[in-house]
Amino acid sequence: MLLESIEYTRPADIKEALTALGSSEGAAPLAGGQSLVNVLKHRVASIELLVDISRLEELRSIDVGEDGVEIGACVTYDEIDRSEAVRGALPIVSEVAAHIEDQQIRNRGTIGGNCCLSDPTNNFPPLLLALGAVMNVESESGKREVPAEDFFRGYFMTAVGPGELLRSISIPRYGPDSGAGFQSLSVASDSKAIVRASARVTLNDGISDARIALGVVGPVPVRHTGMEDALRDGPATADAVREAAESIGEDIEPISDTHGSADYRRKMARVIARRAVTQAIAEAGGGE
Repeated sequence: MLLESIEYTRPADIKEALTALGSSEGAAPLAGGQSLVNVLKHRVASIELLVDISRLEELRSIDVGEDGVEIGACVTYDEIDRSEAVRGALPIVSEVAAHIEDQQIRNRGTIGGNCCLSDPTNNFPPLLLALGAVMNVESESGKREVPAEDFFRGYFMTAVGPGELLRSISIPRYGPDSGAGFQSLSVASDSKAIVRASARVTLNDGISDARIALGVVGPVPVRHTGMEDALRDGPATADAVREAAESIGEDIEPISDTHGSADYRRKMARVIARRAVTQAIAEAGGGE
């Protein structure tokens, strides 16, 4: 199916991009285009002006500091995977980027596009939620910071409003006594996920802190504070993690479709969350 006639502009810098995005309610940014082009082909959305931000250097940087990593919205999955700086500071981020779909998609797809699409099955949203990331949003009127927990608003909806742009994502480092995990259940290796889970844990005579995020269990990724509370101040053992995972139940609202019922997804959410926490504990140097 062919695209409808759409106006197109390629701004020279981010200032021009923000001006273009603010010029029309029908303007939208184009980064990797992996999902947006298909949406337009199938007439799912109507866009008047495509603002091509894919080559803006201001959006393609990776800055690693003592406190964390700031990744530009137009950095591709492949660039994240190949960045020694990211791999050294936040290995879980590189690991997730390296396993998104296939190499062709990794060459074009961007972390900003993955987040701004807000597809419940996408990889990065639950990971960024578990890691406590902050989304840096900009418009002509200024900049604002949005915690990942407040960024994803619904199916294909985010906190980015008309005339705004996700500029970068700030991800805090975690210390040597902490670890992170990310696990998925898919129909096949290259298919959409049925359930995703990500975790970050801190060890100090057991689990002193935990953040757990679930994906594909509702319109947006969610933190499961019930499992976090069950783990906190407890032992970093397989039995403790398994028992904590049982707190996942009717408090999540997954859909039923051809790949699995809502009840099946609830059961698998416990399994995948347990695996993510176990991976995080292992990275932190703990566990049985």
